[in-house]
Amino acid sequence: MFNIPALDKLIHELSLLPGIGPKTAQRLVHHILRERQYSENLREALSAVEDSIKLCSSCFSYTDDSRGICHYCTTPKRRDDVICVVETPESVMQIEASGSYNGRFHVLHGAISPLHGLTPDKLKIKELSLRIDLLLEKAPQSKVEVILALDADLEGDTTMLYLAKLFAETPQVTVSRLAQGVPIGSHLDFVDHRTLGRALENRVRL
Repeated sequence: MFNIPALDKLIHELSLLPGIGPKTAQRLVHHILRERQYSENLREALSAVEDSIKLCSSCFSYTDDSRGICHYCTTPKRRDDVICVVETPESVMQIEASGSYNGRFHVLHGAISPLHGLTPDKLKIKELSLRIDLLLEKAPQSKVEVILALDADLEGDTTMLYLAKLFAETPQVTVSRLAQGVPIGSHLDFVDHRTLGRALENRVRL
């Protein structure tokens, strides 16, 4: 765009970020060029993330702990018999922000989508199964609930069906999914048909 390779490459790389188009990328580059101190701070922040952030060896969320385990997995106050399965580490933060969950997490890092090359073996599904097996080995009489908090799209539904089938023959494991329906504060006129249909299916008695 500027016929300056270094600038054009930076604009291109920024435009690949989610929610950032070419115009926004250009404005960000102008800001970086004007604010040299910001450029230095950004460089240091990126370097720190590359050096210190890794995946938790238990739940596969993010951690900077030298032991490789995140604080969600080490906090003793959280329940071990409830595991919330999500697609991305960002979903962990969303669920935590609700203040309504005190169990453990497991991040799949995607959802089953053969068209995009995401088959079950490419996700952290095997690790989830092994994790549950270890829990049941330690306490054979215990029960484990797996809460599927995946996106309400085709890939998410496919993944939920796969996981439900995976644990169907393990009586100590119960599988549930997040309730779906009309968002609080919304008007029915603006709710799409699929959401409304799910709301009717998941209706509750008053």
